[in-house]
Amino acid sequence: MDLVNLLNKIFSAFDMLTEAYGLEKIKTIGDAYMVVGGLPHRRDYHAIAIAEMAINMQKVMAELNKTQNRKLSIRIGIHSGPVVAGVIGLKKFIYDLWGDTVNTASRMESHGVPGKIHVSEDTYQLLQHQYLFEKREMIDVKGKGKMITYFLFGPKKNPSFNNSEVTSNVN
Repeated sequence: MDLVNLLNKIFSAFDMLTEAYGLEKIKTIGDAYMVVGGLPHRRDYHAIAIAEMAINMQKVMAELNKTQNRKLSIRIGIHSGPVVAGVIGLKKFIYDLWGDTVNTASRMESHGVPGKIHVSEDTYQLLQHQYLFEKREMIDVKGKGKMITYFLFGPKKNPSFNNSEVTSNVN
């Protein structure tokens, strides 16, 4: 019960971030939280909105650790690309995503490091002018082979985006 209550507290905070950044929560599986940007409608700043949410997810965890005297950390993985999205079947409706982009995002999380935001080369290319990154050594990613990936640390001092555009729910 304690674990479920803790996850509820964390995921409720993440839900508020999802709403604030105009993103779409897809599902939770155990302690995993899946969110997407740019769906169900295209959006110019989807990658930035996801990056901002990831940074703020880390802040949520830091605050929780501080107020509850815990040492919890999360791995966050981000990848950018096309997906197939929709609802299949007639019962137990769930909006879901399929495709290589989803698999690669999952690999970014699973090959990540606790407390860091791990991103693919594709996401790095979209965000490199607005955020600070550290390039990782080449890693062998299950099902993908060797990949160059990065850790995202935060926005540059003078990001070239307007935060009100990122946090607006206008698609």
